[in-house]
Amino acid sequence: MLTQIESARQGIVTPQMAAVAQSEELSNEYILQMVAEGKIVIPWNHSRQPRAMGIGKGLRTKVNASIGTSSDIIDYGAEVAKALAAQEAGADTLMELSVGGDLDRVRREVIAAVDLPVGNVPLYQAFCEAARRYGDPNRLDEELLFDLIEQQCEDGMAFMAVHCGINLYTIERLRKQGYRYGGLVSKGGVSMVAWMLANGRENPLYEHFDRVVGILKKYDTVLSLGNGLRAGAIHDSSDRAQIQELLINCELAEIGRDMGCQMLVEGPGHVPLDEIEGNIQLQKRMSGGAPYYMLGPIPTDIAPGFDHITAAIGAAQSSRFGADLICYITPAEHLALPNVQDVRDGVKAARIAAYIGDMNKYPEKGRQRDKEMSKARRDLDWEKQFELALYPEDAKAIRASRTPDDEATCTMCGDFCASRGAGKLFAEDLKGGKI
Repeated sequence: MLTQIESARQGIVTPQMAAVAQSEELSNEYILQMVAEGKIVIPWNHSRQPRAMGIGKGLRTKVNASIGTSSDIIDYGAEVAKALAAQEAGADTLMELSVGGDLDRVRREVIAAVDLPVGNVPLYQAFCEAARRYGDPNRLDEELLFDLIEQQCEDGMAFMAVHCGINLYTIERLRKQGYRYGGLVSKGGVSMVAWMLANGRENPLYEHFDRVVGILKKYDTVLSLGNGLRAGAIHDSSDRAQIQELLINCELAEIGRDMGCQMLVEGPGHVPLDEIEGNIQLQKRMSGGAPYYMLGPIPTDIAPGFDHITAAIGAAQSSRFGADLICYITPAEHLALPNVQDVRDGVKAARIAAYIGDMNKYPEKGRQRDKEMSKARRDLDWEKQFELALYPEDAKAIRASRTPDDEATCTMCGDFCASRGAGKLFAEDLKGGKI
């Protein structure tokens, strides 16, 4: 069975490509060409067939929500509730990242609950299984790792974050550059580095990259090249270890595309605003335009409890400069396992950020909705305002909680409503269509 990229190279418009073209209001021919070039991916799985969702050049910036158990909190029902909340809030993709409890169960229950493309990180379960079986995650057998990747693809994973870009050379770069303010913050990344150092061996995901590609290609699962050495502090951003891993991942993206597998490249976590544009330009240039999946990014380290806001600032910039998929951050980041409300808040903040970025990335088509909203506010047309709002129910709830005496206005200004006053002053101009 052909993958999306193989079909595109043969000139075949798949139903998924056609669905993406319709939802994005673009031509089938454009989607076909971009998929063929590897500049658009469609997270998919022949076994599950999730909602068709395009990620890449010329498309709306997408938002991913991540959920999953921890070793401290294992509640399968809660994870399903979070998955549903993410979908309801408008997430485009979902990552199931559990590391506690029955990992097969939680993955399968989450997949069954939503129709979003679902992704994961196979290293999590691999190291959890090794710890349970042998009492030491560093005793992980590579055959177990590849068997788990296959099993998870069979369960319906539409994309997988696989840490292929960490190798002995990148570890050497990390050691030679010296101190890191944030250390290593990727669970999969630090576990793989520990395994390599303990066993004195190369990363099997890098050493046998063709095997990784072969498994995912069979299911048409997108291979998302994980960034295990990403910065966990803005002062570590763009250091040699991170850039070396990015370079390797961009090379692997090209190899994977040539083999007929859809490829994503993952980006850094903590990045100051003045480095976001350069990071995206570097990734796009080195990868031949592969879609870029950015984690956050978080442009300051001092706002725990509000990291969904800091990440939204970084995400808007990332979207503006060409990032294609944004991983949301919740208010619980750096503090606790997110709950349902954290998930909702994180998705909404990220979606607003992506929309703001798209307004600037695609100014010719990205600002009409805002113009219509401005006119509705000027005319005190509340129903039209709710219709145009990204989250109308939230807006309605706030207004209803503080009902004004005059239904035409709101309690912010009441009798001193500027819009009402201006409407009276320029009533004739408005009637004549001058304003």
